[in-house]
Amino acid sequence: MFCATKPPGSVSPARRQIKEVKETKITINCVTFPLPGESPEQQLLKPNEWSYCDYFWNDKKDPQGTTSVAGFEVLLQKQLKGKQMQKEMAEFIHERIKIEEEYAKNLSKLSLNPLASQEEGTLGEAWTQLKKSLHDEAEVHLKFSNKLHTEVEKPLLTFRCDNFKKDLKKYDHHIADLRKQLASRYTSVEKARKALADRQKDLEVKTQQLEIKLSNKTEEDIKKARRKSTQAGDDLMRCVDLYNQTQCKWFEEMVTTSMELEKLEVERIEWIQQHLRQYTTLRHETDMFNQSMVEPVDQLLQNVDPAKDRELWVRENNTGDVRPVDMDI
Repeated sequence: MFCATKPPGSVSPARRQIKEVKETKITINCVTFPLPGESPEQQLLKPNEWSYCDYFWNDKKDPQGTTSVAGFEVLLQKQLKGKQMQKEMAEFIHERIKIEEEYAKNLSKLSLNPLASQEEGTLGEAWTQLKKSLHDEAEVHLKFSNKLHTEVEKPLLTFRCDNFKKDLKKYDHHIADLRKQLASRYTSVEKARKALADRQKDLEVKTQQLEIKLSNKTEEDIKKARRKSTQAGDDLMRCVDLYNQTQCKWFEEMVTTSMELEKLEVERIEWIQQHLRQYTTLRHETDMFNQSMVEPVDQLLQNVDPAKDRELWVRENNTGDVRPVDMDI
């Protein structure tokens, strides 16, 4: 298991373990990873789901390649970007509302225009209905704009307004603190590794000097150096154990927190999807209402009868139906 730690052992096993780590593992920015092809292939925690908890363990170079961005920071930036996109969508809908309001205002104004108000007969009735339909259509678009505000724009603006960024900062600080602890543990491991190497070298030199009689070192000196070497090995094992425990804690919190961020992103997408679908629903309703406004106009236009209009006009405006005759002498 990833988080399992090995109990401290003797110096010899410690040396063998150190050698194995050097051959099969690599530490990048204080985090230890298996080298490709040197360890059994890891299984994804959530196969086939492209889950956050499986793909953000490494640090990422910035575009300039000068600094590294932690994988968790990439996830946080995704949340902040999502919040910004949500805000921009609300601004877009607001612009749409302004267009609808202006359109409704212009339609209503146009419906009161007196042009062609003296048209008569069946054509005049159709023309009057057409102008009335503009007023009715203006009302439809005004209602559409109001619903857009209450049912689309406002929900997009108010979604996760309270403490969202504060919560993200808590996540950030928590994971960053664990990463700092891990870096500190790693520094201790490297110091202990160097101390062990120095003690081992000192023991080796003293042993060689004793063997070739180049020094007055006694067996007691050798035993003392061996004890120091053994103690250094134990210190290294302790530091490695503490490092592994800290990395295990960081790993567990990374999984838990990245899954929480993944859940937040799903909720954001589904929320926006729901309210954009409400936009399309309102749009369809507006089209239906507008169609209903046009139908009476269309019906009256079908009933326009030039002969009837001529009859009505002649009845009202005729100047006499007696025709002239020839004059008598």
